Amino acid sequence: MAKAQGLTWTVDDADQMTQAEIYGEVITQIGLKDKRIVALTADLARSTKIGKFEEKIPERFFNFGIAEANMFAVASGMADAGLIPIVSTFAVFSSLRAAEFVRTDICYQNRNVKIIATHSGTSFGQAGTTHHCTEDLAVMRSFSNLTVMAPADSFETAKAIEAALEMDGPVYMRIGRGFEPPMHKDLDFDFKIGKAICLREGTDLTVIATGIPVRHAVEAADIAKQQGLSVRVLDMHTVKPLDEAAVIEAIQDTRRIITVEDHSVVGGLGSAVAEVIATSGKGCAFRRLGYQDCYAIVGYPDDLLHHYGIDGDGILAAIGEVLKTDFEADEDWADED
Repeated sequence: MAKAQGLTWTVDDADQMTQAEIYGEVITQIGLKDKRIVALTADLARSTKIGKFEEKIPERFFNFGIAEANMFAVASGMADAGLIPIVSTFAVFSSLRAAEFVRTDICYQNRNVKIIATHSGTSFGQAGTTHHCTEDLAVMRSFSNLTVMAPADSFETAKAIEAALEMDGPVYMRIGRGFEPPMHKDLDFDFKIGKAICLREGTDLTVIATGIPVRHAVEAADIAKQQGLSVRVLDMHTVKPLDEAAVIEAIQDTRRIITVEDHSVVGGLGSAVAEVIATSGKGCAFRRLGYQDCYAIVGYPDDLLHHYGIDGDGILAAIGEVLKTDFEADEDWADED
């Protein structure tokens, strides 16, 4: 099998990579132990790697063709019958093309369906805007009953899938295309839905990131440390329910916050954190990194992240800018009275 070389990628290359590959392996291993688990796809078994499930458990694998809306409707019925459907397709199809069915058939009914959305953000950047998905967090976190997650790498994806299958209720999980390098070294870390992971401690500024940009946030924080800065990094793998306590603690400790996401700044992680800041009544300097109310141009993922200031260079530049931003001094700002 040919391995990935340079910027020429194919579906087969993903076998040498991470997120989607691990996802396929994890659900297959869990599916072998739990006969309630069924896998559904819309003609994307190879691209999303759920095809690994089909290889080992073909009798519980269902391909609906290019009919995503129908697939989600059937998944709801399967869940009502006591099965645990894992639905796999591209993020843009899950959150936009089939949004009504996810909302009405799954979330409104509070059905135990797990949606694994691959190729999120601009991870399939060279495919163009029709295959970018920079709106899904905004759409999905507005649906009641739905837990929304964006793991940072393959190891975190494995932990997130296990946690999602242990809970009862609908889950939406966005991952990349499968070419992203790992951020964690192994599985030796705590993971809990709704609980951020502090990857770097810091007192000067806090970077809150979700999904693929988490790795870039860590890289930026490490470079900043060499420059004498103390930057906290929070891996906000769960966008809903958000770890509000971690955000408030960051406000109190650092007074400066930057959010980073491979997503529009409208309605995603940045908006969720802003809501917590506004509700808390605490003041801080704040910056949202992501797509600034625009559609991304066509290009390779790493190039797009750099172009829009979402990679390590962009985050480091934002750290410098926000550290220069003054906030209103208030000796009583932390007073709860």
